[in-house]
Amino acid sequence: MTPNEVLKHYWGYERFRPMQEEIIAEALSGKDLLAILPTGGGKSVCFQVPSLLRDGITLVITPLIALMRDQVRNLSQRGIRALCVHAGMSRKEVDLALNNAAYGDYKFLYLSPERLSTPLFLNYIRVMKVAYLVVDEAHCISQWGYDFRPDYLRIGELRKVVDAPLLALTATATPVVAEDIMDRLGFREKNLLRSGFERPNLSYIVRECEDKNGQLLSVFNGVPGTGIVYVRNRKKTEELSAFLTSAGFSSSFYHAGLSADVRSSRQEDWISGKTRIMVCTNAFGMGIDKPDVRTVVHYDLPDSPEAYFQEAGRGGRDGKRSYAVLLWNGTDLKRLNQIESVSFPSLEYIEDIYQKMHLFFEIPYDTGTGRQLKLDFGAFCRRFNLQESPAFHAIRYIGQEGHWTFTEDLDIKTRVQIIVDRRVLYEVELPDPKMPVVLEILMRRYTGLFSFPVPVEEDYVAERAGLSIPALRQVLYNLALEHLIKYIPADRADVVYLHHDRLRPGNVQLSPKRHAMLRDAYRARKEAMVSYVTEDEECRERFLLRYFGQESGSDCGHCDVCRSRVRTRKETEERIVAWVHGKGGAYTLRDLTATFGNPAAENDSDFLRILRELIDRGAVPPYSD
Repeated sequence: MTPNEVLKHYWGYERFRPMQEEIIAEALSGKDLLAILPTGGGKSVCFQVPSLLRDGITLVITPLIALMRDQVRNLSQRGIRALCVHAGMSRKEVDLALNNAAYGDYKFLYLSPERLSTPLFLNYIRVMKVAYLVVDEAHCISQWGYDFRPDYLRIGELRKVVDAPLLALTATATPVVAEDIMDRLGFREKNLLRSGFERPNLSYIVRECEDKNGQLLSVFNGVPGTGIVYVRNRKKTEELSAFLTSAGFSSSFYHAGLSADVRSSRQEDWISGKTRIMVCTNAFGMGIDKPDVRTVVHYDLPDSPEAYFQEAGRGGRDGKRSYAVLLWNGTDLKRLNQIESVSFPSLEYIEDIYQKMHLFFEIPYDTGTGRQLKLDFGAFCRRFNLQESPAFHAIRYIGQEGHWTFTEDLDIKTRVQIIVDRRVLYEVELPDPKMPVVLEILMRRYTGLFSFPVPVEEDYVAERAGLSIPALRQVLYNLALEHLIKYIPADRADVVYLHHDRLRPGNVQLSPKRHAMLRDAYRARKEAMVSYVTEDEECRERFLLRYFGQESGSDCGHCDVCRSRVRTRKETEERIVAWVHGKGGAYTLRDLTATFGNPAAENDSDFLRILRELIDRGAVPPYSD
């Protein structure tokens, strides 16, 4: 099959999007490649199509567990066999998945980066026939990037074991970050394909305002269709959604603290159009391909152009006119400076948090390697009387130094173990007729139930048993009361995975140089974001393109700066025409400049050029010498 035939067969599309064919051709040639495509550019197809044309399994490394699951589900629905391995899975689950990847007929194995150095994975990788090594969100490997993750550094070591072409993908990489990505991934030769970042149908609008709520109403009253409102914290999502609902809009809110069922339901309501506006944190939108988003509003100022460009890019993927609106005021600028201070606590404070984490879980010195800790962050802060923001960033920073992996809001599946002999199940008289039905479904579906707690898919079991999920949970709870099963309900939690034994005070390796470098890189991105919103002369799109290393030959013509220029030029023309006519058409150049001076018309043409154009058009008579 050809790439186009694969696309048609599995995806039903007649043609590729811009740049996809070039990237696929490079991948099929066997070269290492870094591909930079903006959000909505169809990065997944760029590695999925060549993988289906090559023998072996493709390893896809991505830090986004929710996206990983969505990709596996979408591929499975297309008849393509795919697996995933990530934090939160038991060792038995991981072992089974890796065994299937090595010996089964699977085409894709999605992995979270912390899995790359585990002995179990390293044992299996040696017998896998790997077609491609794919690195999604590749900017995470660069310490100059806005989302550096040290687990990504292990990919360079993996290349010594896996002899396969590497395809790295990202939506946001400056020229410095792109070079760093290729260096750290050990490219055999530098090879970069960068799609144009222009979005001709997306208008970037920046508004300085004190009354953000009023502006929000103005935006959604003025632009029909689906919208997203990004805010910084969870509480604000609920408040703004309530405000929009009270104003008559169909609105809901979304953040990582909601249960998986609630998040899924709200996402579906928004995608189907039942909900018009989603107010959310940056937890929303990754992997969602809704083409008709007409408006993306940033209620709070993002801390980097990378984050802003990626989120704003979720608007207008269908090619129709859409708007990326950013609201800001002086309070936002102050908050960005405060965030920088909180995000980079002192190294002494960070080491203290390292020790407190081990104390919290009662882990002695020289022990702890490989432990996976379910962290109640609020309880941790209360125990040691800590302020949440600096403690959170210290935990993240320790992860960036490679001491542990910190995963937020990890979904932990319901687990069930049958704790009696199989014969007992058929002899005991159960009080609820649904109990034996549920037990039979569990035994047919899952192996190992009599040996250890096995993760179960609640939606599958509930559907087969003819129950709602709440009713299934009640049955499982009652079976536990009957002492027939061990029932561990589904949960969401922050998880800390320890990479080594607890170190003694003074031995925790924290690099002052790296700390300073990361802070400087953060400050540079923050200052670029401040420049973007305070800039009132350069086209918004040109500013963003230049930041990402792309020089644009022309202004977009439809951002707020470009539109302001058009208005200013028109006003200038009208003033000149009115003045000349008021003079009866007789005037000198000296009279004109004495009245108006020589103001810039804000469109790369000075005042005199506008006058000459008016004369050429016959709008005013020539001036006298």
